[in-house]
Amino acid sequence: MKGRESAGAAVLLAAVMLGGCSKPSVKVDGSSTVYPITEAVAEEFRKEQPNVRMVIGFSGTGGGFKKFAAGEIDICDASRAIKDSEKEACAKNDIEYIELEVAFDGLAVMVNPQNDWCNCLTVDQLKAIWQPESTVNTWSDINADWPDAKINLYGPGTDSGTFDYFTVAIVGEARHSRSDYTPSEDDNVLVTGIAGDRNALGYFGLAYYEENQDRLKLLGIDPGDGNCVQPSQETVRDKSYHPLSRPLYLYVRKTSLAQPEVRSFVDYYLKSVGKLAPEVGYVAVPDETATSDRQEFDQAVASLPPAS
Repeated sequence: MKGRESAGAAVLLAAVMLGGCSKPSVKVDGSSTVYPITEAVAEEFRKEQPNVRMVIGFSGTGGGFKKFAAGEIDICDASRAIKDSEKEACAKNDIEYIELEVAFDGLAVMVNPQNDWCNCLTVDQLKAIWQPESTVNTWSDINADWPDAKINLYGPGTDSGTFDYFTVAIVGEARHSRSDYTPSEDDNVLVTGIAGDRNALGYFGLAYYEENQDRLKLLGIDPGDGNCVQPSQETVRDKSYHPLSRPLYLYVRKTSLAQPEVRSFVDYYLKSVGKLAPEVGYVAVPDETATSDRQEFDQAVASLPPAS
């Protein structure tokens, strides 16, 4: 899989080159976690529909929903379900949408490969580390047998759905987190930070760990039952890796579905994501979810007013 930075640069370059053309476009923004799936689908879609201009960004789930509610994009990639406040913003601007659950992801917790003392953390230990006003500052604060060295924390920025999900699953309240860590909406920045810092601890989506596993060390998570489980395609699918596994979504504006290029792209997405999501490190949804997505899409298309 191409690195996200190079893929993103290619998309922006294409947008500049095509800026003066009248090609129809599909505008997508949102979650950096869902981005690799959408870009993989778009790459294949371009082969069948070369005349459609794909403009894909990754400003984070929260940033994507802001653009979506403002009517600036057709599709929002989201690594969490839409919030009530975001629903209200959409309603205020008469933005109706459909929600499609397109894949599953596990959140990976990682350290530097030189870390030879920590292989597993409990949910309680993670909470103690990441909660606001945490008193955990060194590895020995977690375990007296571990080094008396400062833990350097890395994680998604506050516009990221990954940040929202992690804080709910680990701390117990959305957006409830200590602030003295290195944040970024770009997971490649987090990879680089952890890979270059012996005392690093960070988290982001499983797919980015799998893409960079030669540079990182994956930790197992013990939910409190004494079983330490690492995230993988199998453990996310069978739900033995918890509480850090989650569904991923597309939100599609209903009015955008009246545009043939958007309708064709979403149709292609639903047909191909079951194959493409695992190829870029994610887990395909069950057949019943895929069927439900298809029904939701077909009903939305059937409800469109006839073309004039």
